[in-house]
Amino acid sequence: MAGKVFFGVSISLDGFIAPEAVPVEDLFGPEKKEDDPKVRRWMAQWMELHQAAFPQRFFRENLKLGKGGEEGRDNDIARATHERIGASVMGKRMFDAGELSWPEDAPFHTPVFVVTHEKRDPWERPGGTTFHFVNDGIEAALDRAREAAGERDVRIAGGGETILEYMNAGLIDEFTITLSPVLFGTGVRLFEGVNADHIALEPVHTDPTPRVTHLTYTVHKR
Repeated sequence: MAGKVFFGVSISLDGFIAPEAVPVEDLFGPEKKEDDPKVRRWMAQWMELHQAAFPQRFFRENLKLGKGGEEGRDNDIARATHERIGASVMGKRMFDAGELSWPEDAPFHTPVFVVTHEKRDPWERPGGTTFHFVNDGIEAALDRAREAAGERDVRIAGGGETILEYMNAGLIDEFTITLSPVLFGTGVRLFEGVNADHIALEPVHTDPTPRVTHLTYTVHKR
C-alpha cells in the first residue's frame, strides 16, 4: 500500500511561512551579507518562526549540533514526522538555499527529488541522502518519490510555491501547520493563489505545546 503525500510547515499568526525574499547568496553564500539590515531581519524572523524546533533533541541530533536538547511533545512530533518519510520532493529555490546551508550530511537521509529545469546528475551525500533532479514536472517527481518511498510517506518539503502547485493539482493527502506566535506583516504566504473552490479540509487533530500549536488536516476534493 502506498503511503500518504503530505507537507508540514511553520507559519506565523498572520499567515507567512517565510520573511520577505532575500537572495540566497546573500543569506548563505560564501560572501553572505551578514551586515545587510535585510539579511539580519530575515534571519531574526526565520529563527523566531522556528523557535520551537531549534531546542529539540531530535533537531540537534539530526543536524549534528551536539548532544542534549529538549524532550517533550514538540520533540516527539519532529521525530515521528521524520520517521514516516520515505522520500521527499522540493523545488529548485529550496534546494539552492539548502545546497549552500545544509551540512555535508544533509538532514533528509532518504532520496530527495528536486523539481527543476536544470539537468544534473544525482548528488549523493553522506548519511543516505541523494538528490535527484527531475526535469519533467511535479507529477513525474512525485511518481519517482512514491516509488522510492515504498509503503512510507512522501513529504513535499517546500518551498511555498512547490507546495501550492501540489495542493492545486490535488496531490496532497494531509498537512500539518505549526502555528508560531509571531507576526511578520509581510513575507511569503503559504496559500496565496490556492484553488479554494476545489479543496476541502477536514481537521484531524490539534497539538498545543508551550511554544506552538500543531494543526493537522486531511485534504479532500470539494
